[in-house]
Amino acid sequence: MPSVIFPGPEGRLEGRFSPPPRPRAPVAMILHPHPEGGGTMNDRIVQRMYKTFADRGFATLRFNFRGVGRSQGSFDNGIGELSDAASALDWVQSIHPEAQSTWVAGYSFGALIGMQLLMRRPEVRGFISVAPPANMYDFSFLAPCPASGIFIQGAADTVVQPNAVQKLVDKLRTQKHITIHHEEIPRANHFFENELEDLMASVDNYLDFRLNPDCPIK
Repeated sequence: MPSVIFPGPEGRLEGRFSPPPRPRAPVAMILHPHPEGGGTMNDRIVQRMYKTFADRGFATLRFNFRGVGRSQGSFDNGIGELSDAASALDWVQSIHPEAQSTWVAGYSFGALIGMQLLMRRPEVRGFISVAPPANMYDFSFLAPCPASGIFIQGAADTVVQPNAVQKLVDKLRTQKHITIHHEEIPRANHFFENELEDLMASVDNYLDFRLNPDCPIK
């Protein structure tokens, strides 16, 4: 899990990178929660998703948005953070240009940035959005959503109301050519305090499905 520093729009960005174990290995990038709420790349959900992708043979990156940890710059209300994510993906691709596919996973604010990145980068073929803040931000930019993925939500989340995520899922499911999965974890709050293993079981089950060579979703 080497520590890495790479260039971002406002100076250096700090990350952790698990290098590709083989040529043409897929890429995964994991995005952390809101910096002003204490979110960093060392968030436990971010770390677990990072490990899951790395263990499955992805070239995997998690990094601190501007102004967090050793990353330079200051919080920019999501606009600059999207640029940070694009720069991070550029960096991974510069050292691993032969990746077969790319995935983005994000938690809370990181899920918002991940979905915005999806709209910019056609090479992203799958996403995992954990507790996306659908009641705080306008997700209508997903028109149309270009890739299939899963939304995972805590049923007892009081920060992001489950019905807001359900509305987003229902809207995206009307679109053709993508398949949207949605799981609610019983009793889980926004931080999955006691349900982290249930959350990761959902992530793993979905990756088992998508990464199977016979999966109908390409």
